[in-house]
Amino acid sequence: MGEAKDEKALPGISLRQFEQSDVDHFMAWAGNDQVTQFCRWDTFTCREEALKYLKEVVIPHPWFRAICLENRPIGSIYVSPGTEKDRCRGEIGYALSSMYWGRGIATSAVTTAVASIFRDLPNLKRIEGLVFAENKGSQRVLEKAGFTKEGLLRNYFTVKGKTRDIVIYSFLPSELSC
Repeated sequence: MGEAKDEKALPGISLRQFEQSDVDHFMAWAGNDQVTQFCRWDTFTCREEALKYLKEVVIPHPWFRAICLENRPIGSIYVSPGTEKDRCRGEIGYALSSMYWGRGIATSAVTTAVASIFRDLPNLKRIEGLVFAENKGSQRVLEKAGFTKEGLLRNYFTVKGKTRDIVIYSFLPSELSC
């Protein structure tokens, strides 16, 4: 019989804001097609484009963090708040270097992020996870982090030239454990 993992407290895993000096670590996963296949953004193929993205998008973003192992970025996690009409909700997204998949790191990062997000972005009343239907690993991450599966959005996004079905998940502040 296997032991249950404490997904909330993996040793050495932390979240922090990105810095421009993280560009080479960022490229390690953001330049990997295996990782970015489920991302809405394209794989970064040159360091200069990645640095520009960090400077212009990531660093000024209201909630975009590096997932770190021993303070070294191995992935990213963000919540994008809605616009004025839907500012009560935010969408979570994350990417993790493929060499760290299956270790509970993404689940730990999502669990840690959710607790911070509702404090840092007090207008949010829900966090949504929109996952490609074929991305079973990411669905497991959200389920293990306590998100509720709400349903399937058919032909919801066209990403990288392909229209995809999306599974939608949500998390509400009332679902935070003490």
